[in-house]
Amino acid sequence: MNILEEIQNCPVEWKELGEVCKIVRGVRITKKELLEEGYPVVSGGTSFMGYTNEYNREKNTITIAQYGTAGYVNWQTEKFWANDVCFSVYPKESILNKYLYYFLKNKQDYLYEISNRTAVPYSISKEKILRIKIPIPPLEIQEKIVQILDKLTDYVTELTSELTSRKKQYSFYRDKLLSFEDEVYQVEWKTIQDISVKIVTGVTPKKSCEDYYLKGTIPWLRTNEVKFNTITTTEKYVTEKAVEETGLKWILPNSIIIAISGATAGRVAMNSIPLTTNQHCCSISVDERIVNYKYLYYWLVNQNRQILSLKQGARGDINMSMIKSLKIPVPSLEIQSRIVQVLDNFDTVCNDLNIGLPKEIELRQKQYEYFREKLLTFVAEGEYTESRVE
Repeated sequence: MNILEEIQNCPVEWKELGEVCKIVRGVRITKKELLEEGYPVVSGGTSFMGYTNEYNREKNTITIAQYGTAGYVNWQTEKFWANDVCFSVYPKESILNKYLYYFLKNKQDYLYEISNRTAVPYSISKEKILRIKIPIPPLEIQEKIVQILDKLTDYVTELTSELTSRKKQYSFYRDKLLSFEDEVYQVEWKTIQDISVKIVTGVTPKKSCEDYYLKGTIPWLRTNEVKFNTITTTEKYVTEKAVEETGLKWILPNSIIIAISGATAGRVAMNSIPLTTNQHCCSISVDERIVNYKYLYYWLVNQNRQILSLKQGARGDINMSMIKSLKIPVPSLEIQSRIVQVLDNFDTVCNDLNIGLPKEIELRQKQYEYFREKLLTFVAEGEYTESRVE
């Protein structure tokens, strides 16, 4: 008999969460009291608020954010400090701790729905959580469900850890290949201005051209879309008339685009399609007789800290003259091509969502979510099919 058949035939008791668990609010700790290391502080976000030298909760505790990312469910694997906007959830004897966690995680979207989304910050009340009904099968069935979901979770965690290691390896080789510290290759240092045939910024069409955003066919890139990636599409489009009226310039494929203003300033991208941009994007068309455009892209990504150090003013802007004066080591085109080939391979393995580890992680995460929904929904609703969990 497989697990779904066992669930189908086992008795299930429905109870409100308030009958089978208790929710305890944490104790306030301020940012001034935080340390750089120690026990993690769990607050109202999806990541740690910081660290402290004491803890008030044991490991393997379920937490729910009360404010901020209100309703966010997490499983804490180590001792931690629960801040005053963090709920800790403790089950009673009739229910396994991990089974309760998986049930609540499966109800994640519902918890977001019942939170107060009109308040600033968002909040969720303990009373609403405790009124949620949970199906309680026998403990041995709960254990089997937990075992299956734990295995799927562990597999996703292992793959994610492997991807993290690959990305560190990628960063190491990118640094090594682009530093030229060992002087194996002869390089000539040139400015961005020296290796470019065109460096321009874009334009934002006037408000009177508002309909051009809706009816246009010409891709128009905004700063928030520059994300260390290859740009193959844009969220907004403008018409030819808007281009004519505002003096928008066409950016040819294989150009390098740098965000120079706002929150994304310093980010770099490549475009694979002809497009236009707003005024907060700097576009560089390289002289292909001197530089491989992908080589320039990888070098700029590797020099991101240097680019960020150029930011000025309250918004952290970078001006065109700063970009033009950046110096880049230029080896032969053959060496550039070999460097690009190596980094392309690493980039594909680490970041391509269609193949390799990113794709495998995506598929396994979907598999985990599918079986979590299937197992826990079957218990809750008594709807069974011929599906089998191998």
